[in-house]
Order: sequence, then structure tokens, then C-alpha cells
Amino acid sequence: MTGPARSGSLLPLVTLDHPAIEIDLVYATDRNFTGQRLYADNRARLVPEAACALTGVAERLADQGLRLVVLDAYRPVSVQRRLWTVRPDPEFVADPAVGSDHSRGVAVDVTLSDGQTQLDMGTAFDAAVPQSHHDRSDISAEAQANRAILRSAMRAGGFDENPFEWWHYALAGARGFPLLDA
Repeated sequence: MTGPARSGSLLPLVTLDHPAIEIDLVYATDRNFTGQRLYADNRARLVPEAACALTGVAERLADQGLRLVVLDAYRPVSVQRRLWTVRPDPEFVADPAVGSDHSRGVAVDVTLSDGQTQLDMGTAFDAAVPQSHHDRSDISAEAQANRAILRSAMRAGGFDENPFEWWHYALAGARGFPLLDA
């Protein structure tokens, strides 16, 4: 595996900007498990293929009266290292020595909204608990149904889920994309 690509402001990433997508990058705030702001701004970026696929997902969800909320997208390797320092748990944080699909620009952390509030998913985003795993029967029926809607939409859009995190999806073939750090 090669190291992260470095390319100043010319990374092969695009900024998500679509009316059916709400951006709420948790790591651009202190509302995350580190308690620190890790991003300088609230712009969600992905490689073009992932951005296009995610836009399709958001449009299909909008047809159902739902909004896709992006909680995280591209994550520099340097930020991945900081997350690992705080939570060195490979079940919930990718080891930066292996590489995160977020650092490839092909993974997103997402949830659903009714346009006013985020829907119940059974746990908070980034909750490092077993109830964050997919297919849990020890969360409410409403949360199970909301997770099923999200997973179905993301799969139909070409994304694979992380079995341990209901919020994490990566474009199929994610490991074929290089690590980026800028």
C-alpha cells in the first residue's frame, strides 16, 4: 500500500452541494467524541464518483419526503490519526496504519432527517456501543425501520455498509482509491 497522496488544494475531490443533501459535519464542531473541532470548515468533500452516487441517493430519498444528512465525508489521514489517538478501537475507528475509506474520499457518515429533525436511529452518531451495529433487535422498531430505509437507499446507490456502524457507508470498491491527506 502506498502512502497518502499530497496535493495542496488540487485534490481529486468535489464539494457536496445539492438541495437534497444537508451538511452537518460533526468534526467541524466540538460535538464529537474528541470534544475538539477537527475541520476548519463545514464543506463535505468526496471523489466525484462517490459524490455523484450520493446525490442519486439523496434525490431518491427526497422523493420519499426524507433528507440525507452528511455527518462526515472526506477525512484527512492526519485527522484519522487524531481520532485513533482518542479511540484506538478498530471496531469504531479505522487504524490509520491500515487507512480509512474516509481518507480515500469514498466514505460518508450519514443519517436521515424529515426536514426538521434527524430521525431516530437507535443510538447517537459515533456511539461506540453494540447497539450501533446493523440489524440490532434491542433498539426501537422505529429506529430499526429508519436504519433499514437508510441502508436500502445507500445500497441501491452503490454503497456498502460498515456492519459495526449504522451511519458509515463506503462506495463499492473503496480500497481501489488512494489515501489522501491535505
